[in-house]
Amino acid sequence: MGSAFHLILLALLLLFSLVCSVKPLCHPDERSALLHFKQSFIIKHSASSGPDAYPKTEYWNVEDPSVDCCSWNGVECDNITGHVVVLELSSSYLYGSINSNTTLFRLRHLQRLSLADNVFINSEIPSGINNLSNLTYLDLSFSNFSGQVPLEILELSKLELLSLSGNSLKLWKPGLRSLLHNLTNLRQLYLADVTLSSSVPNMLANFYSLTALILSNCDLRGKFPTAVFELPNLECLSLESNQELSGSLPDVQENHSLLILRLANTTFSGQLPESIGNFKSLEYLDISHCHFFGKLPYSLGGLTQLKYLDFSYNNFSQPIPSSIGHLNQLHTLDLSDNKFSGQIPSSLSNLTQLFYLSLATNSFVQGNLSWIGTQTNLTYLDLSKANLTGQIPPSLQNLTQITWLYLYGNGLDGQIPPWIGSLTKLTRIKFQDNDLGGPIPESIFNLQNLELLYLHTNHLNGTLKLQSFLELKALTRLQLSGNYLSLLTNVSINVAPPKLKLLGLASCNLSEFPSFLRSQDELEVLELAENKIHGQIPNWFWGVGKQNLQYLNLGFNSLTGYIFQKLPAVLPWSNLQDFNLESNMLQGSLLHPPPSIRSYKVSNNMLSGEIEPMFCNLPSLVVLDLSNNNMTGTLPPCLANLTNSLQVLSLQSNHFISAIPPTYTKNCRLTMMDLSQNQLQGKIPRSLAHCTQLEELILGNNLINDSFPHWLGGLPKLKVLTLKSNRLHGVIGKPQTKSDFSKLQVIDLSNNHLRGKLPSDYFNIWNAMKVHSTNLLSPYMLANTSFQNREYMWYDYYNYAVTLAMKGRNLKYENVPDSISAIDLSSNELEGEIPEAIGELKLIRMLNLSNNKLSGRIPLSLGELSNLESLDLSRNKLWGKIPPQLSKLNFLVVFNVSYNKLEGAVPQGAQFNTFNNDSYEGNSGLCGYPLTETCGNPEVPASTHLGWDEAEDEGMWSVIKFGWKIVLTGYGGGLILGMSLGWNFNAWKYGWLRRVLGKWVVSNSWNGSNWYGFSWISVWKKVPWNY
Repeated sequence: MGSAFHLILLALLLLFSLVCSVKPLCHPDERSALLHFKQSFIIKHSASSGPDAYPKTEYWNVEDPSVDCCSWNGVECDNITGHVVVLELSSSYLYGSINSNTTLFRLRHLQRLSLADNVFINSEIPSGINNLSNLTYLDLSFSNFSGQVPLEILELSKLELLSLSGNSLKLWKPGLRSLLHNLTNLRQLYLADVTLSSSVPNMLANFYSLTALILSNCDLRGKFPTAVFELPNLECLSLESNQELSGSLPDVQENHSLLILRLANTTFSGQLPESIGNFKSLEYLDISHCHFFGKLPYSLGGLTQLKYLDFSYNNFSQPIPSSIGHLNQLHTLDLSDNKFSGQIPSSLSNLTQLFYLSLATNSFVQGNLSWIGTQTNLTYLDLSKANLTGQIPPSLQNLTQITWLYLYGNGLDGQIPPWIGSLTKLTRIKFQDNDLGGPIPESIFNLQNLELLYLHTNHLNGTLKLQSFLELKALTRLQLSGNYLSLLTNVSINVAPPKLKLLGLASCNLSEFPSFLRSQDELEVLELAENKIHGQIPNWFWGVGKQNLQYLNLGFNSLTGYIFQKLPAVLPWSNLQDFNLESNMLQGSLLHPPPSIRSYKVSNNMLSGEIEPMFCNLPSLVVLDLSNNNMTGTLPPCLANLTNSLQVLSLQSNHFISAIPPTYTKNCRLTMMDLSQNQLQGKIPRSLAHCTQLEELILGNNLINDSFPHWLGGLPKLKVLTLKSNRLHGVIGKPQTKSDFSKLQVIDLSNNHLRGKLPSDYFNIWNAMKVHSTNLLSPYMLANTSFQNREYMWYDYYNYAVTLAMKGRNLKYENVPDSISAIDLSSNELEGEIPEAIGELKLIRMLNLSNNKLSGRIPLSLGELSNLESLDLSRNKLWGKIPPQLSKLNFLVVFNVSYNKLEGAVPQGAQFNTFNNDSYEGNSGLCGYPLTETCGNPEVPASTHLGWDEAEDEGMWSVIKFGWKIVLTGYGGGLILGMSLGWNFNAWKYGWLRRVLGKWVVSNSWNGSNWYGFSWISVWKKVPWNY
């Protein structure tokens, strides 16, 4: 009996286990819902990009009804009820639209749903999503959803994971606050790229179970609640690309769980706490492009699990702590674009796992590379603009895996080492803007993987065959400009050159257009400036680059003849943005540029004809320079319409007639306008008052008939105003407000018909002539005409020019020092006394009040103008003595008080011992050296005279030598005279100055590793090279 009972019990248990082991089939209605869902989409392989993508629904067996849908790919059912609880269709190539009628919402028992990485053709998330009320996991990321997130999503109260990232969605009504208020079980929230346009609610700090919070690129605003950093289970926090989101890093609790922290491209600021070392588990830290500052804490070295560290584009300073060498798991380290100083720590040699390292754009103290060489896994090394000195160290040859090597913008000298050719994986070399000399080593031609080679702006010399570079078959960008190279352009017909995108051969001693250019139909940038190319531009050249050419510079050659034989002369490149033919001998009419043009420079040629109205239809034009040609006709009135984009307009030294284009709108962007030396008539347009960005306005040497344009005083940035040699009349008058002409540094109203008294009220408020405002961008006045497109950042700075009169000569300053101040009111009908207030303009270097009707004494306050280099008060009615205080003007080079009614002794000592009789002629009452009339003191001081005439006899060399010395050593004196006369130098002196003064630009963070430095001659000022 007992054994029979046990047998029956055993049989029942066996039967029960068999029953339990049989999974129930999926429900027919759910099978049908799945099939209809499948049929509402097509399979399109471009719809998914995940590495594991495959068309899961294609493997669903729809023909055999006996096949259980629970076995289909991506489908899981409950083991007891048979209901579908998981639908995982991410990366399934699904393509089509979805709405609330979809049969998907019949699967009411779903707990996990993923449709990520598909394309739902900008569908909105259906409001029927609330039918899936059992969902704990919802992933709709990167699936081309758009529109407003539906209110019904708030009803999914069981959600623990919600991912809507990578869609064009808005979460406004409901907003983030409502979402958090309803979905209180959330552990992971992914909303990257969803537009929130709100602050982050403080209630987020109450989500103690939260492990992942991804809110990057959400248009978040306000201050991020620091308490969120204290969530005990948080492992991943990403807030990057919210540029209006601020915050700071709080003190960090011990053994924090965070693994990933991304704050890049926000306005987070402050110093890093010393407790940052408590992020013991942290593997990824990116706070780049923020506003952090101060010293890096030594405890940073405690983050020994870090693999990725990016602190670039902040304001960190002081030396990098040596503890950074403890982070021996790092594979990426970027500390670029900060203000780090001191020595580069030698402990970096411990970071042997690195494959990416950038210390670029910092202020290390004569940094060296002794620590480099142990990082043998490096594939990317950027040490540009890091103040490195010395030679390229041989230890670099240990980096056998290196592909990108950037050392540009430093003070490296010596030669490019021949072992560079052993780094055969190199694809990019940037050594430009250093002091490297000698020949380019032949071994560099062994680098068959080389795609980019930038060696411009060094001291490289020697003769090279262009063919050697063209045998590098992978090469697409070659820049050799600004060296002392001679390039032989003969190329064997057996050589098939690579398809170049960028070619820079400026100052390479070329005498003809390289013939291999005929086949270069992919060129985007071509620079052949400052060579010896002569004759006509060959017809085949207009096919170079075809539709790809964006930049062309043929300036400063000896090109002659007519540019185009047939009219209309239309440039063939539809994408051209920068066109430069300046300083040649070309003839003909203006070439018609395409609508894409941004910079059009053809100055210093022999071009003729008129400006055609088609130039008014160039919506992107930023620079238009037609100066120093033989252009004629009227200026099209529509030219003023260009100023909505135009920043630089230079039409000087032509033969234009008629009025200045009259109508400038409130969108005017002009920063510089030079229409001087034409035959323009009429009045100065009142609408120029709309051009609030205007810094230089030069209208001199025309036939303008107007009164003094006091209304220009409202231009808040105007620095240079030249209206000389026109027909201005009336009184200068008084300022309308105390801020009129507040930035004015140079004013030239000479040779007009102005009358009345000197404008003492203006002297009182011209503050820019009293206190210098330092320009960190450049030592010169310039217009920043830089721009960026998809491929290139064009650093382009257009230097201002001005012509000032001195001792009857016109001196042209092609570079106007930002520290210059000058006043020229000569050759008018001004009268009355020279006001004492003029002595408050401490920064004035040139003052010319000659040839007026001024009377009274020379004010003692002129002795306070300690920077004065040129003072001309000649041909007035001044009387009394020359103030002895003027002898304190130690930088005075030009002094003229001739033809007045002065009397008494000529001051002696210092600069006054250098002036000759011409300075005092026509004043019968004066006596003393250098005049023959004595004042009772027979002693004649020793002459140190080196006047203008004597300088001319020496080729102006002595005066110029003094001027250059002053400029280079930073003294105040000699700037006016030295800078202007220096412009008469030949290229050899320019080359030396480019090396010396160009370093100022680098050391003062002038954005632009341009090979040309800055503008000493036009080709150098207008050629951007920083790609």
